[in-house]
Amino acid sequence: MAAAVTAAAPPNLTSLRFHGWREKPTFSISPTTLRFFRNSSRTKHLTQVLALVDEQQQQQQVSFTEEENSLVEALIGIQGRGRSASPQQLTDVERAVQALESLQGIPDPTSSSLIEGRWQLMFTTRPGTASPIQRTFVGVDFFSVFQEVFLRTNDPRVSNIVKFSDAIGELKVEVPYPVPFRLLGDEAKGWLDTTYLSQSGNLRISRGNKGTTFVLQKKTEPRQRLLSTISTGTGIKEAIDEFISFNENKGIGEPELQEGEWEMLWSSQEETDSWLENAANGLMGKQIVKENGQIKFVVDILLGLKFSITGTFVKSGTTTYDITMDDAAIIGGQFGYPVELESKFKLELLYSDDKIRITRGYNKIVFVHLRTDGTGQN
Repeated sequence: MAAAVTAAAPPNLTSLRFHGWREKPTFSISPTTLRFFRNSSRTKHLTQVLALVDEQQQQQQVSFTEEENSLVEALIGIQGRGRSASPQQLTDVERAVQALESLQGIPDPTSSSLIEGRWQLMFTTRPGTASPIQRTFVGVDFFSVFQEVFLRTNDPRVSNIVKFSDAIGELKVEVPYPVPFRLLGDEAKGWLDTTYLSQSGNLRISRGNKGTTFVLQKKTEPRQRLLSTISTGTGIKEAIDEFISFNENKGIGEPELQEGEWEMLWSSQEETDSWLENAANGLMGKQIVKENGQIKFVVDILLGLKFSITGTFVKSGTTTYDITMDDAAIIGGQFGYPVELESKFKLELLYSDDKIRITRGYNKIVFVHLRTDGTGQN
């Protein structure tokens, strides 16, 4: 997302226009290290209040309309905010975006108070043609990217923010609103239209003059927050416990081991066995579940070689399955080299839907898998 903002049109213009960087960024470091602030005390106060409100609101259940939920569903599982999206995922997102844009949402969104606040960037297309902040940070899940919009103050500003971590701090690029066109010169060529603002003020879609689409949210749903935490690599176990507890309180029915291809996103494994044992016990790679009670673990090795082991699963309890893996091979193209290997363990489903699966498997290790094949998804 670009860094500067201008509004040469009247206040009811339904677009925010973003241009090249003109002002120096603010780099905020944690309280234990150096801090350098360029923003006013008013802006800092608004940011602190907003962060507190956001933290409280994130604990509440987020509701979306049916059409908005279709977009949120399409976004779940896309890594790098779109950079690693498959053609099918991009198609699903674009279809959901167009459906919402046809509904129009809030008229004259930049004239509405709902556009004010802190927005998190969830998805963008064509990151290579965007601003320096987008090209550098947007495709990295470890960072969070936000946009703060404060237009109804004595010091109206729009800021683009990259949050590295609570310990390191954040990079903020802010520009007064409006910005004179003459000062920008050739940089005043980029713009970004707000094409949809939800009635709840929680979801926003914008499109740029280079064809880039942006999806931003004020509130994220529980699965999005869990995946975001996994991306940062900190507090994952606590986030999983909170997520499972949240869904148990919602009274969701018994989870089932759903068919499809599932890529391992995270595991709680701390001690490492041999490579073959890890692969045979599902501690890496992809799981392929079939309706006929068959399950396969596949791990890419190198130079086109794969390790594959096939077995069966049988439901043994309300949320548990007995897994037996006993047909292993190293595969290269059309040829396979059998490997004598067998593994048996219980698999407990802690949570499962069409996108995310959380299990406790071999040696009590907790896994988070992400569905990658799209089968059965909206």
